[in-house]
This record gives sequence, C-alpha cells and structure tokens, in this order.
Amino acid sequence: MTQQTVAILGASNDRKKYGNKSVRAHQAQGFQVFPINPKEDTIEGLTCYKSLAEVPAEHLNRISVYLPPQIGIKLLPEIAEAKADEVWFNPGSENQELFDQAAEMGIKPILACSIVDVGRLPDEFDEGSQ
Repeated sequence: MTQQTVAILGASNDRKKYGNKSVRAHQAQGFQVFPINPKEDTIEGLTCYKSLAEVPAEHLNRISVYLPPQIGIKLLPEIAEAKADEVWFNPGSENQELFDQAAEMGIKPILACSIVDVGRLPDEFDEGSQ
C-alpha cells in the first residue's frame, strides 16, 4: 500500500497549536506530511512549504486546514486546484460562507478534527504527555 499524504495548512512550530499537533499525529500514523506555512522553513524537522502549489506530492489524499475562516476562504482556489481526496476543516477553521464557497468550487468539506480521525487525541501531543 502506498503511503498516505497530507498537507497541513496552518502548520506551526508552536507545539501547543493544533497545526503542530496535527503534523505530529499524522506523522505518528504513517502519513507523509507536508506542512504549509509561508513564515516557516521547517516544522518538526520537515520541509515547510509556502503554499499548496509547492508541495511535491503527485497526489494528496488529504488537506487539513488549521486557519481562520477568512484566510481559508482566500485559499479555496488553491485547495480546489490540489484535487485532494479529502479536505478537512478543523474546528474553528470553518464558517457558513467558507462552506458555501467550497461547495460552489466542487470541494466537499469535512468538518471534524483530523487528528481524531487518524486515531489519536490532540491531548496526546501536549508537552509533558509524551
């Protein structure tokens, strides 16, 4: 079986943020992780990409979004262009306007925590709990 791929929009070097916990959770579950953050060069030892368009994967199985809705909306064209199998909008990253625009662009948004979906709990990645 080929390795699952995930791009994490809003990945962070701050280990308290969900954008960082998601990088670690997906890695722990065997995903090839592509952190996306225009302000970072590496996150958790991985090359960090400035945009989805820079990700060198032939295909993304999943895009997981950890950005405020007003930023996520601006990235919808890029998300649609990536043609990922799944697009996850984690709690706090979504609003009705974003959902409506996503649907118009052919994106079927999943509103849920992608960390929980891969079989982990965000609390597992809190400092001191490893």
